[in-house]
Amino acid sequence: MAKLGVNVDHVATIRQARGINEPDPIYAALIAEEAGASCITVHLREDRRHIQDRDVILLNQIIKTKLNLEMGLFENVLEIALKVKPYSVCIVPERREELTTEGGLDVVKFFNSIEDYIKIFHKNNIVVSLFVDPDLDQIKASRDAGADYVELHTGRYADAENEEVEMQEFQILKKAAQYTLNIGLGLNAGHGLNYRNVTPVAKLPNMNELNIGHSIVARAVIVGFKEAVKEMVRLINC
Repeated sequence: MAKLGVNVDHVATIRQARGINEPDPIYAALIAEEAGASCITVHLREDRRHIQDRDVILLNQIIKTKLNLEMGLFENVLEIALKVKPYSVCIVPERREELTTEGGLDVVKFFNSIEDYIKIFHKNNIVVSLFVDPDLDQIKASRDAGADYVELHTGRYADAENEEVEMQEFQILKKAAQYTLNIGLGLNAGHGLNYRNVTPVAKLPNMNELNIGHSIVARAVIVGFKEAVKEMVRLINC
């Protein structure tokens, strides 16, 4: 059965909008754990637009589940990752100009750099996932580079303009998920998943974990953080 990783980046986004101390993503993470999250995910961006170094350090010390650190290939973020040593890192593409991650990592193009990072993380007993589009060449390159997991980018499925396109994108995800398992990688997924579209992805065979942030934070504005996480856990487990 798939597990839920709750991304608390957008709690930090609200905090940074006013430059004050609340809402605190640490507190949100503790509530998420109490509500059934199996993992807390944060993206420490190179420009520190939301999550800060302090957040990563404190989360790793305080949470009872596990910390998954999303990061681009930046030396100043690598330094924090090696200092904190989270349970896992997920390497993602990153541009300052983007509002959010716009697509999967090009493992084929940046194979050597990614392979070097993976070796460093493995030497420090950190599990490594690569955030990739549901593309078989990228998944194979992820395995060849030494990754433990891939996290399939579900953006095209989540943003489908109608049910027909959504089904087409789901079939692409399904094929990619099966290929991931066939070549011996662990399977995660995320990006754009919400309360309407999450269940089919959660039911893909041997899906390990879904990382979801924005839709949970948006729902929490209406019903509270604990209830928003509980609702998502129920959908994943149904």
